[in-house]
Amino acid sequence: MLRIVKLEISYVAFALALVSVPLLKAQQKKETAIAPVPPQIFTSKKVFISNAGYDSTSRAAFKAEGDLNQPYNEFYSAMRSWGRYELVAAPADADLVFEIRFTAPLTSDEKVPTYEPQLDLEILDVKTHFKLWSITAPVQGAVRKVTWEKNFSQGIANLMDDLKKLTTPPVATAGSPNK
Repeated sequence: MLRIVKLEISYVAFALALVSVPLLKAQQKKETAIAPVPPQIFTSKKVFISNAGYDSTSRAAFKAEGDLNQPYNEFYSAMRSWGRYELVAAPADADLVFEIRFTAPLTSDEKVPTYEPQLDLEILDVKTHFKLWSITAPVQGAVRKVTWEKNFSQGIANLMDDLKKLTTPPVATAGSPNK
């Protein structure tokens, strides 16, 4: 009888161990490597801001608002206020080019097609002409002009927040490859 009880306890312990292993693995956070940000984004001092315009759908909206260059003007103003980079008048004088564009791609949720306005920022290396990074910030649509201005300003603010996070060098930790 004692042997049967020990055997049953062993089976129960074994069964609990089998059930516990997947639970422990599920609770462990999967460790992923953090891909590096191109160092030019941290080390560059001078930026040229390029106006890449807008798509045809957006052009009609900006024309109706009376400022075809609203994305460029507001982004330029936000960059100047931030002061992180020196803004230069010619690409040849810059380390990086920040290319700002506004688009409103048509999307669908199976039944209703809708436009999803967004600000697109491309960061290009002047020396190599390679695109180093892209940031997209959604902009909520609006019917009223006052609401549009508020939503557009919020889109610029979100874009700037993402850019500020990107341009903040990571803090090296023990064992990290960035130290």
